[in-house]
Amino acid sequence: MSSRAVALQLDNVSKSYGAVRAVRDVSLEIMAGERRALIGPNGAGKTTLFHLISGVVPVTAGRIAFFGRDVTALSTHRRTALGMARTFQITNLFLELTVVENVVLALQALEATKFSMLRPLRVYGPLLRHAEALLDEWELTEREDALVRELSYGEQRTLEILLGVAQKPRLLLLDEPTAGLSPAETATAAALIDKLPRDSSILLIEHDMDIALQLCDSLTVFHLGDAMLSGAKEEVRRDPRAQRIYLGEDIDAAEGELHSPTPARGEA
Repeated sequence: MSSRAVALQLDNVSKSYGAVRAVRDVSLEIMAGERRALIGPNGAGKTTLFHLISGVVPVTAGRIAFFGRDVTALSTHRRTALGMARTFQITNLFLELTVVENVVLALQALEATKFSMLRPLRVYGPLLRHAEALLDEWELTEREDALVRELSYGEQRTLEILLGVAQKPRLLLLDEPTAGLSPAETATAAALIDKLPRDSSILLIEHDMDIALQLCDSLTVFHLGDAMLSGAKEEVRRDPRAQRIYLGEDIDAAEGELHSPTPARGEA
């Protein structure tokens, strides 16, 4: 049995909207340092599950624990303070601030003091230097003084991942980080995620099976609000149930392998 701690534990977590059950009695464990991909067709409830984990919406039933602490009733900012970070399908940035100001704000969230945009950025010397180092690592130095609204979509997606990483989370939730990116931008984003330190656990929603297999150790197949199948990626990718759920008839019967489709991007 692994000696690693359980980073995230879901016990029979459900979410209902009236008569509609968007998430159905999901039980799931993510170990410290694990990288897990949550895959499945559009409308399966994956993003709703992320909302429940991060506290964006409350659970209808069940329990969520983060490194052994019950966080089911905690707000999003309380979960963030405990070490949980999240990106979204649609970028969630301060569009009228510069790139470096966005990064300094993310770093400031870890400090006891508050950030005030009425004070010159140079006042925050150590934070500014840290922000500039991160931008250099993520190849955004040339854009640090640009307003975020002036960035390309790919640059905004990269910046959002950077902001999540800047918080040094114990758990990073990535909701379709390569959505809407060109093949070149996807490769760059995947490489950046792949080199993130292993002291952070990652739970990733990704429609691109090739990217999911590249970045993650394990997979959970989500279908109609249920976590139908979990395991090591090689086991799951060969499981007939995963092939039926995720690809329908797009299966290589001879090889028994999943192949990456090109579904429309949208609500997961």
